[in-house]
Amino acid sequence: MKVVVPQTPDDFERYFQLRYEILRKPWNQPFHTVKDELEETSFHAMLVDDKGDPAGVCRMQLNTPGEAQLRFMGIRQDLQGKNYGSLLLGYFDELARKKGCTHIILQSRENAVRFYERNGYVVKEKSYLLWGEIQHYLMEKRI
Repeated sequence: MKVVVPQTPDDFERYFQLRYEILRKPWNQPFHTVKDELEETSFHAMLVDDKGDPAGVCRMQLNTPGEAQLRFMGIRQDLQGKNYGSLLLGYFDELARKKGCTHIILQSRENAVRFYERNGYVVKEKSYLLWGEIQHYLMEKRI
């Protein structure tokens, strides 16, 4: 497994397709919900397996000069629980530091809170309920 930055239109097509398959399709959400208005100004990374197939995705945006936010993090279902997501988190920890950030925030789905805690994040507050069924928690990590 390695972290790569999508570069080509084909890379981004595979990146957004995996993002959709993991984060939207299981809840019957339309494909367009996989993107927002900050895609062009954000930093993207994709975890790929030894065959070059997408295995995970994540995006980082800069909210303020000192604060980064991770969004749209997901690991392919068959690879979850193997700590591969930590590779993406480590990549973005380093990038956020290079950009001058002092902390990273994210909105974790309830089933992922323990994963983020193992990677140094702390729950700040219970935040919102997505689609009336997926509880989220605001989490933060000092870097």
